[in-house]
Amino acid sequence: MKFRVQLKDPDCLSDAIADAVDDRVDAMGLPGDEAEAVKERRITKVSDLCDEWFRYGEYLLIEIDTDAKTCVVLSAKEQK
Repeated sequence: MKFRVQLKDPDCLSDAIADAVDDRVDAMGLPGDEAEAVKERRITKVSDLCDEWFRYGEYLLIEIDTDAKTCVVLSAKEQK
């Protein structure tokens, strides 16, 4: 049997991206204003990449196949 589950959380993805970017950039030891500029650019870049799977930055659709025992994240295009 296959079925789809749509997950929605308006802040989860953006918070996770910001936390990951903060950790990575803070470890670089850049001056404050330079670090902020790098963080903004990286957050945008990662968010754009995640648009492949997240619709509107908050909807994620997964398909579970109980016969194959798999769980697959579907692309945002498949959610429309």
